[in-house]
Amino acid sequence: MSRIKTFKMLGVLLAVVLIIVGILPVIRGDVLTNDSITTSIILILLGIAYIIITFKPEWTKAVFFFEGIVIGVVGYTILAFPYNIGFAIIGLIIIAIAVLAYLMKLPKGILKFFYR
Repeated sequence: MSRIKTFKMLGVLLAVVLIIVGILPVIRGDVLTNDSITTSIILILLGIAYIIITFKPEWTKAVFFFEGIVIGVVGYTILAFPYNIGFAIIGLIIIAIAVLAYLMKLPKGILKFFYR
């Protein structure tokens, strides 16, 4: 039982670190570029998603789908060519994995991460 609590605590700590790293450029007053804005948005949302998944594991598929949309859309709209295409492709791959997880069409080794 205490091992599970330790993993949850480490997960929340990792999520908080991601959120802090995402907010840090704004707090420090750095010059905000498209790259830093994209990185901040993605890191903050990944941190929030990790906290959600830690406490509500049944939401893993939905959060994974949402993260795919965010990474694809934010990366494509804010970043310059060729990086925007790369982020759009990564976002589509994540969305496809989430949909396949909903349909239970992934190998059992991968499905175990979505169905706990």
